[in-house]
Amino acid sequence: MSKNRGFSDTSANRYSLALYELAKEDNLIEEIEKHCLSILKLISENKDFNSFIKDPTNKKLDQIKVITKIFDKFNLNDLLKKFLNFLIIKRRFFYIEKILNNFLETCSKKRGEIKAELIVSKSLTNVEIDNIKEELSKNFNSKIKLNYKNDPSLIGGLIVKIGSTMIDTSIKNKLQQIQNKMIEA
Repeated sequence: MSKNRGFSDTSANRYSLALYELAKEDNLIEEIEKHCLSILKLISENKDFNSFIKDPTNKKLDQIKVITKIFDKFNLNDLLKKFLNFLIIKRRFFYIEKILNNFLETCSKKRGEIKAELIVSKSLTNVEIDNIKEELSKNFNSKIKLNYKNDPSLIGGLIVKIGSTMIDTSIKNKLQQIQNKMIEA
């Protein structure tokens, strides 16, 4: 059985690292990072654009025209536009989400940030989220990039995931543990 499954994570990392190096060379990392987030948001929210990206029958010229219109309309960075046109020419445009997400991860790693996920049972204010982020930063001696989610099914408490560490103080988890003990008895 072949281990080659098409466009690998290694290939996506290479493309994203190339974009990072180009952006760093021109001192445009923050701007390109912001524009990458905008493009990823467009892909996730616009079904037509998402389908357009994933349709292998689209001609290169048509894809370049669409990208040019998007970049002109929203006044996005030319370096990023050239990079995406390069992906189109090399027939790698299909993997744009993977490449841009890897680029964002690379930027985060280069800044020394650690990814953390916070899942809570109720909505938190920005001040509360910032306080949690600050406390985590102190405990892990690093900048924390916090992904916040609200999940009412937790009933109460919270779940914090940082790397391979997970702290689950949710009532849902405690009820699950009680249920498991009752089944075992």
